[in-house]
Amino acid sequence: MSKTNQDLPVPRKRGRPPKGGLGYENTREALIRCGMELLTEQGFINTGLDQILKKVGVPKGSFYHYFQNKEAFGYVVLENYSQYFIHKLEKHLSNNDLTPLARIQSFIDDAIQSVEHFEFKRGCLVGNLAQEFGCSHDFFKEKLEAVFKEWKLRIADCLELAKAEGSLAPEADCEKLADFFWIGWEGAVMHSKLHQNKQAMELFAEQFFKLLPKT
Repeated sequence: MSKTNQDLPVPRKRGRPPKGGLGYENTREALIRCGMELLTEQGFINTGLDQILKKVGVPKGSFYHYFQNKEAFGYVVLENYSQYFIHKLEKHLSNNDLTPLARIQSFIDDAIQSVEHFEFKRGCLVGNLAQEFGCSHDFFKEKLEAVFKEWKLRIADCLELAKAEGSLAPEADCEKLADFFWIGWEGAVMHSKLHQNKQAMELFAEQFFKLLPKT
């Protein structure tokens, strides 16, 4: 059965907020930023609360003032990561100075640079969680599916623009191509993190554009 918003884990006020130092919003945001950093590097299961708290410099009671538990925290981190990533996608896919296919390439180039910047330690949080939980966790499963759907629609819309301008064949199925893009891209990011180089991402991008049905 599908969960409603009322069923989702939500923060609850428990414990004490930190005295002095970071204020309410700053502490909460610092915890979320740290969660995004560590979960993209280590995954959800391998990241302990004590590690997050030590890195941010707040007591455990403060964490439970903002989040009910680690699961609720992970859900908020996932939501923030999703919004951050959508903003990055929009920046490239809405760039009217580039052709539609060049916009996708621009996103890929930016993503590769980002992975390189973090020395191949950080993968994709959404991909990490999908591998860790699969279909075993209803809350994360539904959110992950929604995130991938949102990302897929944005790539599909950009491919539709390419079809409209004649860069893709009229019979091109943009939704299936967008599915193929994310399936391949997530695998490429995983391999690049494993092998500590960008070759898998570059290879996928090269083959993706070669395999597109052209006019």
